[in-house]
Amino acid sequence: EFSERLETIRERAFYGCHRLRRIAIPQKRGLFSFNNALQKYNQFDYCDQLTKVDLVGEAHTKTISSLHMDCWRAEVIEEINRINQVLPTTPGNEKTAAIKQWMDSVMDRMDHCKALHRRYVKEAITLLELAL
Repeated sequence: EFSERLETIRERAFYGCHRLRRIAIPQKRGLFSFNNALQKYNQFDYCDQLTKVDLVGEAHTKTISSLHMDCWRAEVIEEINRINQVLPTTPGNEKTAAIKQWMDSVMDRMDHCKALHRRYVKEAITLLELAL
């Protein structure tokens, strides 16, 4: 399990680690460094037993709990859980790409829901101001 203070996972950090089954990583953009020679992210490639990814830290739980619409919370939670359904059948040479795509997707979904939330709050404030 990595700390939420982890800044970067360097290329090939766990490449071919056959005993690695689970990782817990912080939710942040730019966590994976790009392997320029291979033109891909490969931190967890060929970790054939890697089937479970969890997020560490409070950033994602605070965001989820702050979403006031149940459907938004459900969408984000579903997206967070998706990786553990996909990863067991992901080919070994595509593990890192699947994890990175999933992390980007989770953050994009959260950003989208937060933007909608801000828009609805702004609209409610405007209506309240007009009513007064």
